[in-house]
Amino acid sequence: MTPDRAPGLAESRRALAGGEVTSVALVERALARIQATQPTLNAFRIVRAEAALAEAEAADRELAAGVRRPLLGVPVAVKDDMDVAGEPTAFGCRGDFPPAAADGEAVRRLRAAGAVIIGKTNTCELGQWPFTEGPAFGDTRNPWHTGHTPGGSSGGSAAAVAAGLVPAALGSDGAGSVRIPASWTHLIGIKPQRGRISTWPHGESFQGITVNGTLARTVADAALLLDAASGNHARDPHRPSALTVADAVGRDLGRLRVAVSLKPPFTALPARLHPQIRARVVEVAGQLAALGHDVEEADPPYGPIGLTFVPRATAGIAERVRDVPDPALLDPRTLGAARMGRLLGGAPLRAARRAETVLHRRIGRFFASYDVILAPTTAAPPPRTGTLSRLGGLATDRAMIAACPYAWPWNVLGWPGVNVPAGFVDGGLPVGAQLLGPAGSEPRLVCLAAQLESELHWHELWPPEPAVDSQPV
Repeated sequence: MTPDRAPGLAESRRALAGGEVTSVALVERALARIQATQPTLNAFRIVRAEAALAEAEAADRELAAGVRRPLLGVPVAVKDDMDVAGEPTAFGCRGDFPPAAADGEAVRRLRAAGAVIIGKTNTCELGQWPFTEGPAFGDTRNPWHTGHTPGGSSGGSAAAVAAGLVPAALGSDGAGSVRIPASWTHLIGIKPQRGRISTWPHGESFQGITVNGTLARTVADAALLLDAASGNHARDPHRPSALTVADAVGRDLGRLRVAVSLKPPFTALPARLHPQIRARVVEVAGQLAALGHDVEEADPPYGPIGLTFVPRATAGIAERVRDVPDPALLDPRTLGAARMGRLLGGAPLRAARRAETVLHRRIGRFFASYDVILAPTTAAPPPRTGTLSRLGGLATDRAMIAACPYAWPWNVLGWPGVNVPAGFVDGGLPVGAQLLGPAGSEPRLVCLAAQLESELHWHELWPPEPAVDSQPV
């Protein structure tokens, strides 16, 4: 283990169980890394130094007594849209937020698995944008090029894992908010089936389009964290059949039929795939073919799926705005989206929710011919910090659609997707490709991602030291 970078989840668990390291030592090293990088990366909103050390001491006592749990003593981070008892959940907003009275269900399950919650990571205001910047906490920066964004809205979690501050982190994905920052920071990002990881105390987050997911450097670590956090609150409306996703790593699924889809789904505004990203995704497709899978170009029948996304997303923003202590402190773009959500929150929202069943049938038929879809995760590499945060509402929407047109349909469907690193463009900016499947296909996607990882060894690459374009926040 190198003290300047966090070991992975599986490596940490093995070392802890074998007595090679203590939880206190792992936590102390993580806290030191966070403190050293916070002035430049700004990945964390809240660092639970005292509480995390106390949790680590308790974990060490359990380990010494022979207790074994999936993540006992391992430090992890969670995004600041998840409740951690005793800490505020500001979700990227300014204002005086009260401490949460109890852990959210996903955090509760991580604790039950023995994880040490070291802190809460930065996110943009109410998770709306593919950048992690704002007046509430400043700019979070990309460890690979600190003049660029790590993406969003789980940008703090992605930056923390990519820089080796923590071995893995939870994020949330409402329009690609796990997969986009994973692609822009060279990580595995798993967006699971809706309901796989509970979003409680929100039974449905953003009208069901947002789910909790995992970010890690390896497929095995991302799957391990997914299994630890998975499960439902008694009042969750979506309760998929239980899976142990980590068991799929290394499994032989035989020859799969892979559809390579490079065409952006329906968008009201133009989107163009960056030529170098196209080339990187085509290279991933070639690797899948070399692994023995049947690969051909084919596009799912998305149709006007975008018409169902906007009412759900904006109605979800309107719901969250009502819970903010001081809405006057919110970004004008947030208030505009909330107004739109109130307008669309009646009949248009009901129609959008009903359309999901039709979309499941139509796009589900595509999976009679194919097992997996390979698509770009984004159409563009990570933009420079501040490029999007200073725009007005319509200009922000146009820029988001141009850069990130590929991820959001799977949020409407509620189906799983996995970002895998696809290489670098434009002088060293990370980009990704996503593996997409139908309901309950996490094991298949994870198995395929692990096959790619065994050939491409992306986890062996780290951001430069010191990071290029280093600028203090």
